[in-house]
Amino acid sequence: MTEENRTYITQLKVTDVPWHRLTTAYGRGTEFPAHLTVLEQMCDLASVKESLYELTTNMEHQSTLWHATPFGMVFLSRILGKALAESGQDSVAHFLAGELLDFFACILQCFHDGDELEHASPLPHFSDLLKEEYLWSEEYDEEEDEMRYEEDEVFPDDLFYSFYYYSWQAVLAYQGALEQEIPPEFTPKIAAVLEGL
Repeated sequence: MTEENRTYITQLKVTDVPWHRLTTAYGRGTEFPAHLTVLEQMCDLASVKESLYELTTNMEHQSTLWHATPFGMVFLSRILGKALAESGQDSVAHFLAGELLDFFACILQCFHDGDELEHASPLPHFSDLLKEEYLWSEEYDEEEDEMRYEEDEVFPDDLFYSFYYYSWQAVLAYQGALEQEIPPEFTPKIAAVLEGL
C-alpha cells in the first residue's frame, strides 16, 4: 500500500464522500452517513441491526461490489476497531463486532475471487474513485440510473476493479486494530479476516 493511499484512507471523513453520487446494489449511497452514525454510536441493538443490514446488503450483492463499497469499508473498519475494543463491556458492541468480522471475511473473499480473474489495473489512487467522470448525477433519477446500467461499459474496467481493490486496501489499512488483544471468542473470525489480507 502506498503511503498516499494509507494517508487518504486514515484521514477520510464521512463528509468528504459524495455518497448520493455513488452506486450501491439497490441505488445510491445517500443514506450511508446516517447508518454509519448508528453503528458508530452502538446505542441499541434494533437500530444497529437495521443499519447494518442496510449497509451490508447495499455494499455487496451476489459477490458484486459497488462504488460505495470501498468508502463504506473505510468507516466500517474504524467502527469494527471500536466495537472490538468495547465488546467486553457492551453487548451491542459484541454483536456488531461479530457481524462485521463475518462481513469483512465476505468482502475479502469477493476481492480474492475477482483478483484471480483477468482484470484491469486499479486506479492509482483511492481518491481517483471520486473523479467527476466516475460520479453519477447530482440528482437521483431511478429511471435515468437504470438507463445508464443498460450501457455497454457502465463502469470502466479499471474503476470496476478498484471497487474490489480499494475495499481490500481499506481493511488492510486498519489491520492493526485486528491484532490487538481481543476477546478469545472472536479469534477464529479475526483469523479468517487476517487470512484474507
